[in-house]
Amino acid sequence: MSSVVIVGGGYAGTMVAKALDDKAAVTLVDPRDAFVNVSCSMRALVRDAWAERPFFDYGRLLRHGRVVHGRVTSVDSSGVIMAGGEHIPADYIVICTGSAHAYPARPHRLSTSASEAAADLRATGQQLARSGRVLILGAGPVGLELAGEIREAWPDKSIVIVDRSAELLPGYLPEVRYELHRQLDELGIELRLATALEALPGVPDGISKNFAVWTAGGEEIDADVWFRCFGSRPNTDFLEDGTLVDLTDRSTVPVDDNLRVVGHRNIYALGDIADLPDAKMATWAQTQAPTVIQNIEAQLRGEPASAVYRPDSAPRLLLPLGTRHGVGQLPSPSGDSVPASVDEVMRRKGADLFTARFAARFDVQTAERAAAAGTRTSRHHVRKSVAVDTARAQSVS
Repeated sequence: MSSVVIVGGGYAGTMVAKALDDKAAVTLVDPRDAFVNVSCSMRALVRDAWAERPFFDYGRLLRHGRVVHGRVTSVDSSGVIMAGGEHIPADYIVICTGSAHAYPARPHRLSTSASEAAADLRATGQQLARSGRVLILGAGPVGLELAGEIREAWPDKSIVIVDRSAELLPGYLPEVRYELHRQLDELGIELRLATALEALPGVPDGISKNFAVWTAGGEEIDADVWFRCFGSRPNTDFLEDGTLVDLTDRSTVPVDDNLRVVGHRNIYALGDIADLPDAKMATWAQTQAPTVIQNIEAQLRGEPASAVYRPDSAPRLLLPLGTRHGVGQLPSPSGDSVPASVDEVMRRKGADLFTARFAARFDVQTAERAAAAGTRTSRHHVRKSVAVDTARAQSVS
């Protein structure tokens, strides 16, 4: 049986691994002991009962394949090299290591265990609980979601979001951005755009301690705790040796229309690390995954890799601000983008933050995960989630 090594156990990697599990000898490599549904991170930070919900044990993902916990240091056409020097051979390699983000969008340390990461979230939540004034640096989706979750958990806290950009969510529909401004005003979340700080706060992020920062215009902002919600970089350090391919100026991996790494017929890259115009978001990584799955399945049958990935320029967005507010933008049947209602944002994401979807992927019992999510997820819903994942994996991109 041909072997497939998948580097990165995130949204795309787990999807590819599960789809190929009964068709090849699959090895999934990731430093952590659990998948992290980072869409849950903001709520997990403010609600103690949610602290463990972003994490799904990799041991429940595959029926036939194996999971290796460790860090890859290099990749070549024959396999991957682990930090300890072990070489894992592969007939096919899929690289989907995502991006590095600041905590709490990602766990503190790359190799953090699920129990340690949950403990970190609880500890930071306690720091946040004793803080009256919150400063969030970065008005992207992460910073906005965090602000919404904090506001719902603590209606009386002062929340200020600061961003250098002059516009909120540039590139999205004007009516979506207008509605977002309106809801932030309604929630009493102060937004300061086109605002630069002279320096980052002099206290650690996520720690309750009174401090002050000054804007470039000389204005003082006082707060008790702050969070960094800006800046990300593709996790491609292990490819910088040039053994596999020369990275782009953005440290991304050049790929062809089949999502194969340029110059290789048996190695694929997708998600945030791929040099594609798609937004660096989980939605796009999972949209790309079926192309990789179809091409490897074809090659396993002795056929050419013919599935082509065509980037979609229409922006998509599901941005909950807690469980009662939020905005969205989704494709219409005609291919245009249209605003999504609050109800639609809640139905698709805001109610359980994709918990049911990943419960299905990781074969977690319906009642167990539904109770953990605080939702009324039915067995039909979980079966439907499995069907949706399978359909995505089998559809032609």
